[in-house]
Amino acid sequence: MIAVMLMSVALIAGLCVLAYTLAVYALPFMLAVEAARLAYATGSGLIGAGLVGLVAGATAYGLLAFAFASLRSPVLRLIVALVFAAPAAVAGYALAHGVTCEAVPSEIWRQIFCIVGGGFVGASALLRLVATASPVHDRD
Repeated sequence: MIAVMLMSVALIAGLCVLAYTLAVYALPFMLAVEAARLAYATGSGLIGAGLVGLVAGATAYGLLAFAFASLRSPVLRLIVALVFAAPAAVAGYALAHGVTCEAVPSEIWRQIFCIVGGGFVGASALLRLVATASPVHDRD
């Protein structure tokens, strides 16, 4: 009985980590899903659709990171950052709302938790984009 409880806690923790990771990469993930759905609808099969989705998601993330790293104008960099971080913040809000829907009875506190969760996921997405786009300088 205790083993089942520990396994369920580990499974829930793993699913929370997976949901958080997918929320951070919301834009590339959704582009990958839509590309895979389009490829599957046109008859590519499951393996072909999965490969198309994987390539589309990686390409979308790579293009966003490249655009963020290569642009010098702060306004354009802000636009690229918002294009990447805004869907992540919305996905984080929805994730927090799904988790707190039954656990928090007060609507005001639920909205506070959802806004904080969305802001946290959006900021995390922005930091991951900046970390990917920024080169690491060696100190001598």
